[in-house]
Amino acid sequence: MTALSITEATSADDAVAEVRRWIDSEVPAQWLSAAAEGPDALRAVRSKEDYRQWYPTYAASGLVVPTWAPEHGGLGVGNEVARAIDRVLSPLRLARLNPLGLNNAAAALFSHGTEEQRLRFLPPIVRNEEKWCQLFSEPGAGSDLASLATRAVRDGDDWVITGQKVWTTWADEADFAILLARTDPEAPKHKGITYFLLDMHQPGVEVRPLRQITGEAEFNEVFIDNARIPDAHRVGEINDGWRVSASTLSSERQMVSGSGSGGMGRLGGSSAQRLITLAKETGKWTDPVVRNKVMRLWAQEQIRAWTNTRVRAALSAGQSPGAASSIGKVHQATLNQQIQDLMVDLLGAEAIAWPASEDPDALPRDVQGMMRSLANATEGGTTDINKNILGERVLGLPKEPDPWKGKPWKEIPRS
Repeated sequence: MTALSITEATSADDAVAEVRRWIDSEVPAQWLSAAAEGPDALRAVRSKEDYRQWYPTYAASGLVVPTWAPEHGGLGVGNEVARAIDRVLSPLRLARLNPLGLNNAAAALFSHGTEEQRLRFLPPIVRNEEKWCQLFSEPGAGSDLASLATRAVRDGDDWVITGQKVWTTWADEADFAILLARTDPEAPKHKGITYFLLDMHQPGVEVRPLRQITGEAEFNEVFIDNARIPDAHRVGEINDGWRVSASTLSSERQMVSGSGSGGMGRLGGSSAQRLITLAKETGKWTDPVVRNKVMRLWAQEQIRAWTNTRVRAALSAGQSPGAASSIGKVHQATLNQQIQDLMVDLLGAEAIAWPASEDPDALPRDVQGMMRSLANATEGGTTDINKNILGERVLGLPKEPDPWKGKPWKEIPRS
């Protein structure tokens, strides 16, 4: 399996023709037929395991991240060609595996990493050979992330890490993690933090699952006891980790912004299009009040997708989405919860009870989506924090007073 013969000099028309030839050659015919019928039909014939086994073919093509350089796992094409490719691939719903690597880790590596680091980590991320998680939040440092207490102490060419992280998505599957740790407790809280890449498969790293209301355990708490990180796996300058993390946090907000974001696909539930289908299946589509509710949410979802497309275009052009990613995050949190709430309303009695089972997948999909959506207001930075970002950076409102601003971190009261 090799990358497609598409380069930065290839026209959009030629790239589209090449991608279509690749689809005919490499995508299973059953998937193509199902994709023409819609997402439910595709889901019925393509299991998660089937997709994981086929994914190396997708990764090797360079189509997962076509704007990345070939040496990083992409094709090196510009935005116009990338958009043309995306339009061809879109009906196939080829989700990008390893999203925390492709979005969060890659954002920091591109903005602040060395070329040696990019060559080491990006290709395995694209191939889904090394999975990633994000070790930022702590029990006493959630919304106020900069107050984090995990310590990193220099020991020769290594750093020794001790601390606790929480709400870490997919830590139980991760090979590496992006990590924020305090390297100077004498400095103000935003100034004494450094950004690291942690090998999760080493002594001193313990992962414990956190069970959700849906029965799943995609979140975890992570205990770190004298784990080691070589200085070569530090991203950016010492004590400059807060600035480095801005690229990751912005990318994370964009990733969990829902439709059109190219993100996690685990926001909870189906799209507004599913509302239309469900309303027709339940015989409620003839009710004008129901139709009005459904189409209002459908229209909002289109707006969300357009906003996220604009943010993705900025990312593809090498720009920071900045505060714009917070717009999608705030919009998504409320909108997705409204969609999932209406979903269970349309289900009626079927959403109240179901056969008991230890298998989370036994939960009706629409009910599971509603339960999972409860996390939307928290993940990727709370809605309130993102509203603060919009108020300060977009509307120009003054910051909240901070009596501890400029004080050494070790003197600041913490929970």
